[in-house]
Amino acid sequence: MDIETIVKKLNLKVRCAAANLKKTVSGGYTGDLLSDVMAKSHEGDIWITRQVHQNIVAVASLKDHAGIILVNSCEPAPDTLERAIQENIPIMVSEMNAFELTGKIFHLLTTKD
Repeated sequence: MDIETIVKKLNLKVRCAAANLKKTVSGGYTGDLLSDVMAKSHEGDIWITRQVHQNIVAVASLKDHAGIILVNSCEPAPDTLERAIQENIPIMVSEMNAFELTGKIFHLLTTKD
């Protein structure tokens, strides 16, 4: 499934790299501890976090994540957006909390409709 489909189905707000929403999402990871995300997430994951600082872009780039979704209507810091644009990493915002969003994305990725 691509990011664009997830954005549409879950009413996410795209904050940057909208031209890169055709990336395939192969899995997901939910977490706010950067060292944990670096150790446990995988290439192609969509990363769900509450963190808004530019280090999230560095981690997503390092791990080759499909994109980042910020929960609880959190907005990325301006320098985070700048870095994400440079790295061409989509950042989206959801009104949902991490638990709810993770469950919905898991369902989308694992259900054959």
